Amino acid sequence: MPIAEGGEFLETFDAVERAELQPLRFAVVVGRFYEDLAERLTAGAVAGFELAGVSAGHIDHHSVPGAYELPFAAKALIEGAGEIAGVACLGVVIRGQTAHFDYVCAEAARGIQDVQLTTGVPCGFGVITCDTMDQALARAGGDKRDQGRNAALTVARMAVMKRRVS
Repeated sequence: MPIAEGGEFLETFDAVERAELQPLRFAVVVGRFYEDLAERLTAGAVAGFELAGVSAGHIDHHSVPGAYELPFAAKALIEGAGEIAGVACLGVVIRGQTAHFDYVCAEAARGIQDVQLTTGVPCGFGVITCDTMDQALARAGGDKRDQGRNAALTVARMAVMKRRVS
């Protein structure tokens, strides 16, 4: 028997979950080092939030220079005015010929995790870490591998879970 493609849990929000998410505010913060990819990731995140029942009017949009700055931005958004139920952190880091890639990827991942653990607000890791532009394009293209979409869906799913256990 073939193994089914995953994602059903992440993508399926019932009427009760959608009603829980509908009044909440979320944020998308995107690193704009690769502008065209940033736009694609942002569009994917908006589509993901809408799939979960979050209207476009309840999504705040912010930009930073690159992936390294995402943790600071997420923390500032969470600590700023207004209640943010979750932050989708988006960006792209493509491997070059130096160790810079390793430092940026590790610190972006660690920082985003630290923010969500210290604040108690879900932060989605929608940072594409890859070797080539073709790999980045494949993961920012609007399908099930779209990191922007998946980060938003994950944040929405975790916001539901947090509210149910709080």
